[in-house]
Amino acid sequence: MIACFLWQICFLKNQMKLKMAPIKALCSQRFDDWKEKFGPIGLNCKELTGDTVMDDLFEIQHAHIIMTTPEKWDSMTRKWRDNSLVQLVRLFLIDEVHIVKDENRGPTLEVVVSRMKTVQSVSQTLKNTSTAIPMRFVAVSATIPNAEDIAEWLSDGERPAVCLKMDESHRPVKLQKVVLGFPCSSNQTEFKFDLTLNYKIASVIQMYSDQKPTLVFCATRKGVQQAASVLVKDAKFIMTVEQKQRLQKYAYSVRDSKLRDILKDGAAYHHAGMELSDRKVVEGAFTVGDLPVLFTTSTLAMGVNLPAHLVVIKSTMHYAGGLFEEYSETDILQMIGRAGRPQFDTTATAVIMTRLSTRDKYIQMLACRDTVESSLHRHLIEHLNAEIVLHTITDVNIAVEWIRSTLLYIRALKNPSHYGFASGLNKDGIEAKLQELCLKNLNDLSSLDLIKMDEGVNFKPTEAGRLMAWYYITFETVKKFYTISGKETLSDLVTLIAGCKEFLDIQLRINEKKTLNTLNKDPNRITIRFPMEGRIKTREMKVNCLIQAQLGCIPIQDFALTQDTAKIFRHGSRITRWLSDFVAAQEKKFAVLLNSLILAKCFRCKLWENSLHVSKQLEKIGITLSNAIVNAGLTSFKKIEETDARELELILNRHPPFGTQIKETVMYLPKYELKVEQITRYSDTTAEILVTVILRNFEQLQTKRTASDSHYVTLIIGDADNQVVYLHKITDSVLLKAGSWAKKIAVKRALKSEDLSINLISSEFVGLDIQQKLTVFYLEPKRFGNQITMQRKSETQISHSKHSDISTIAGPNKGTTASKKTWEPRMQSSL
Repeated sequence: MIACFLWQICFLKNQMKLKMAPIKALCSQRFDDWKEKFGPIGLNCKELTGDTVMDDLFEIQHAHIIMTTPEKWDSMTRKWRDNSLVQLVRLFLIDEVHIVKDENRGPTLEVVVSRMKTVQSVSQTLKNTSTAIPMRFVAVSATIPNAEDIAEWLSDGERPAVCLKMDESHRPVKLQKVVLGFPCSSNQTEFKFDLTLNYKIASVIQMYSDQKPTLVFCATRKGVQQAASVLVKDAKFIMTVEQKQRLQKYAYSVRDSKLRDILKDGAAYHHAGMELSDRKVVEGAFTVGDLPVLFTTSTLAMGVNLPAHLVVIKSTMHYAGGLFEEYSETDILQMIGRAGRPQFDTTATAVIMTRLSTRDKYIQMLACRDTVESSLHRHLIEHLNAEIVLHTITDVNIAVEWIRSTLLYIRALKNPSHYGFASGLNKDGIEAKLQELCLKNLNDLSSLDLIKMDEGVNFKPTEAGRLMAWYYITFETVKKFYTISGKETLSDLVTLIAGCKEFLDIQLRINEKKTLNTLNKDPNRITIRFPMEGRIKTREMKVNCLIQAQLGCIPIQDFALTQDTAKIFRHGSRITRWLSDFVAAQEKKFAVLLNSLILAKCFRCKLWENSLHVSKQLEKIGITLSNAIVNAGLTSFKKIEETDARELELILNRHPPFGTQIKETVMYLPKYELKVEQITRYSDTTAEILVTVILRNFEQLQTKRTASDSHYVTLIIGDADNQVVYLHKITDSVLLKAGSWAKKIAVKRALKSEDLSINLISSEFVGLDIQQKLTVFYLEPKRFGNQITMQRKSETQISHSKHSDISTIAGPNKGTTASKKTWEPRMQSSL
C-alpha cells in the first residue's frame, strides 16, 4: 500500500519522502525492496538507522526516499532548525503505526509526528503557503481498532485525515483463527507448562498445516531449540528426495552443530543470538518452501518477512525483563499476521496455545481488539526538554498547546481514567490535569538546572538541557550523574554507565552467566580490568562486564553476547560523549572530568587508554593481526613506525606493500609535544605557567593525514585539590597553521600541595595522549600544620617533554591501578 503512494509522487524528485518502520530489520528489508523497485526510475533510496555511519549521512542529503526508525529520526529532528534535510520531507510514511501503543517506543513515534507537524507549520509560515507543497502523512497498520483517533492525530487541524478501514473480507488470504486451551495445575510453573507444550506441537502441525510451511513462535531463545529438538523426534515430514537433498546441503553450510542435526530432518530454529550466516541459510530454506517447520522467537514477527501457511503461538507467555509475562495484544496480532502466503495460498491458519483458564480471553481478543492508547505521559519529561531546546515550547500555555498535537491529548479526552484522571472530568478539567502533568515535569527539569523557569510560567533551556536533548539522554541518567562527587575513577564511571536506563533492553540470560563470570574472575585466564565482587547476577553487572571485555580486547565467543556488546557500545559512545561535555559544563572536579574525557575516547576506540593494542585502530588491522603485533612487542605507534616494513609483513604474514601502508598510516598520525614551564611567582597564592603544545610533524601533515579533519586534543590541567585549573580543546587545524599553540595560565595555590597534573587527551586515538607533572613555586613557603615547607632554589621540577605513546592517568585516580594478571589484554599469535 505504501509503495503505491510513492509511485504516485515519484515525479517530485526534488522533494524527500520518508518511511518510518519500528525496527532496523524492517528498514533494511524495505530498503532492499524499494532500491530495486525505484532505482530504475531515478529515485535514490537510503537507510538511516543507528548503524548508519557518518559518511552515509552526507549521501542521505541527496536521497529521495529515506528508511528510518522513530529513534533515529527523533535524534535527527532534535536539531531540525539547523538541518535542511528534515525540512525537505514532503511525504511521511509510518509503517506499523500501532507501535505508538508501546510503552518504550511509542512516545518517540508520537513526538516525532508532532514535531514534523511543527516543521510543516513553520515551513509554511516562512514560505508562500499558496505555492508551498504541504507535508502528507500516511500511516498503516493491521492491528488498530480505533483508527479514527490516529486519523484525528495526523490531521493538520484544517482538513481531517482520511481514514480507510478494511475488514477481514479484504484479506488476500482468508485466515482461520484457533485458540487451544490446555490444562495446567495451580502448582505448575510457567516454565514447566511451556515445556509440556513442546509435546503437543506435532499433533497441532499435523492437524492444521496441510503439509505446508509452519512457523512456531516460542518464548525464549533456548525454548526454540528445545521445541525443535522435541519435534524432530516426534514427527516425520513427507518430503521429496530432492527436498531432502537440499536440506542436507543447507545443513552442511551452517556452523551451529545442533541446528545442523535437526535441519536434515526438516525443522530449524531462528533467533537474534545466532550467527548471521546461519540465520540467512534458515531464512532462505524456509522462504523457498524446503523447510517444513521453523521455530523462532517473537522478535521475528517484527523483523524478517517469513510468511507461513500455519502460524503457531506456543504459549501466550514470554520471558522478558527476567520474568514471564503475557504477550501484548499487538505482539499476538503481529505473530498471527505472519500467517498466509498470498503467492501460494488462498487460506491460512493461526493457532494460539494457551492455558485452559485464559482460552476465552484470547478468543475475545481476536474477535474485538483493545483500543490503542498513548504512553507519552510516562516519558513526557525527555520530550518536553527536547521541545524547549528547540524553542518550540517557551511557556506553560504553549506546552499545553503542544500536547494538543499529540495522541495523548486525543485519548485523554476519550479515556481519562487510563491516564490517571477522574473519569467524570470535562474537557477543561482534563486540560487542567494535562497542564498539571506538564508543570510537574517542568519542575523536575528545573530542579536539575536543565531549564530555567521564570516565575513558573516562562522557561528556556540551559546548557545541561541542550546536552541532554542533543545526545538523546534520559532524565534518569542525567539524575544519576548529578550525584557524582568529583573523585570518580574510570572504574566508578563504568559502573555508573552500566546502570543507565538506556540499557534496559539488555537482558541477563541464565546460559550467559558462566561466560560472564569467567570474564569477571578466572585465575587461569585474562579477565577484565576492574573485577566486580561476587557472581554476575544483574543486568548492570553484565553490561559492566561486556564493556570491560571489549575495551580489554578479551574475545567473546558467544554470538548473542557479541550482539549485546555492539548495542551497548552504540548507546555507550553517546552517553560517554554526553558525560564529558556535561561534566565540563557543570564545572565538576578535575578527576571526574579527566576520566570522563578518557572514557569517551575509550568507547570510541573500543580500547582502554593504556592498551597495548594501539595497532587495532589502524585500517586493515583487526584483533587477530593486532595480537600478532603485540606479541612482537610493538605496543606503541612509535615502535610500529620504527619497525622495517618487511619485518611488519613477516609478523603479520602479509605480502608487500602491506607493511609500508601500515607504517605510512602511523607516520601521518599527529605527533604532539607538550612543554610546560613556570614564568613568574606573583605572590604566595598565585603563579603563572606557560603551556606550549607543539605538532612536531605539522609540515608532514600538510599533504596527508591519518586522523580526521575534526580531530582535536583536550588540554586539561588540575591541581592537588581536585580543581580544574584550565580546560581547552585544540584542533589539529589550528596546529597545522603555525605548528604550535601556547597559553599563559594563572595558577592559584592549592591547599594540599603545589603539584599540577597536565594532560593532553586525543579525541579519537588511544596512544597519542601525554601526561606530565609540574611543581609550582610561590613567593612564600606554605604552612602544613605547624611546619613550614621551605622552597628549594633549584629550577622548576618538570618531567621531560616527550611524545608519549601510551598514556597514564594523572590525578587522584586510584581506580586505574590493577594487577597485570586481571586486566592486561590477551596476546595471541596470528594464525
